Amino acid sequence: MEIRSGLVVLAVTAAMTMSALAQGQGGDTYKANCAVCHGVDGMAATDAGKSLKMVPFSDATTGKMSDAELTDITRNGKGKMPGYAGKLTDAQIKDVVAYIRTMLKK
Repeated sequence: MEIRSGLVVLAVTAAMTMSALAQGQGGDTYKANCAVCHGVDGMAATDAGKSLKMVPFSDATTGKMSDAELTDITRNGKGKMPGYAGKLTDAQIKDVVAYIRTMLKK
């Protein structure tokens, strides 16, 4: 029983560490590439976000999007948002989507 408990603790700790790492890397990439329009907090309250009439991440439609949809938008762009294919790696895009998910939970 102790071994099983230890394995569960180890698995949870590893998952939390990987999640924190992705959020850190995703957060850095987000701040460098996305925050100028979407804002550091995802509320799109920046001058660029307001002029483009961007929807904040807190909007219900964003929360309902799948990771695949958010990845596609990040990779290929949408509306006036440029795509980041070729500018960001697939891993960076995945990390940014994971970071955006953390913003949606706040």
